[in-house]
Amino acid sequence: MIPARYAPVLFGFILSGLMSCIVSGLSTFRTLGLGPHFPALWAGNWAVSWALAFPTVLIVAPLARRVVARLTS
Repeated sequence: MIPARYAPVLFGFILSGLMSCIVSGLSTFRTLGLGPHFPALWAGNWAVSWALAFPTVLIVAPLARRVVARLTS
């Protein structure tokens, strides 16, 4: 089991993975269509997207939480 103190990082990892998977899949599909090379191209695009999305989520999440706190207080 993963210690609870790592929950924000794990959340960011899972969220960025799912979001980058969906967005890269849609972008790849819209650009190239559903051809024979689609799965490999999607996987490559997803890997690059996730590598960028994960650190971005870790950096941007605290800012987003502050903005939400100000908008809802």
